[in-house]
Amino acid sequence: MVTEQGIIEDVSGRKILVRIKKSSACATCESRGDCGVDSGKSMVVEVANDLGGGKGDHVELSVPSGAFLKLSLLVYILPVVALIAGAFAGGAFAGVLHVPLSLASVIGGFLVMGITFYALKRFDRSLRARSEFRPRMTRILHRVGSLQGDD
Repeated sequence: MVTEQGIIEDVSGRKILVRIKKSSACATCESRGDCGVDSGKSMVVEVANDLGGGKGDHVELSVPSGAFLKLSLLVYILPVVALIAGAFAGGAFAGVLHVPLSLASVIGGFLVMGITFYALKRFDRSLRARSEFRPRMTRILHRVGSLQGDD
C-alpha cells in the first residue's frame, strides 16, 4: 500500500476533502512539479468518509500498490511508447507524403503522443468511478479535541 497523511479540510455528507502533507518521497520525486506539491501548494483529495472523520482530523490515506503501479505505467510509460511508435510510423509514411524523414518522424511522434494523452484523459474519467484506483482513508491518526489518535 502507498500511504500518505493529511488533514481533513471539509466534510460534505459521505465525502471529505483531505489536504495531503508533503512526504519525504516528494523531495526526490522527478514529477513533484506536475502534481503541485513542489510549488508550495498542498494537494487536496476527495475520499469517502468511511471512518467518520471530522474537520481538522489527521488521517492516513492509502492506495493499493498494484493500482498505483498500473496508473504509473499508464501515465509515464504509455506516452513514451506512443512517441516512439508514432515516430517510426511517421518515418514509414515519409516517402508517401513526400516530406523529409525527420519531419515526418517528429510529426508522427507528437501526433500519436497527443492522441494518447487525449485517450488517457478520457480513460481517467472512467477510472474515477472504479473504487480500486481511488484513495481510501485507512486510519484516523489524531482526532481534533482528543489527546490520542485512533488505532
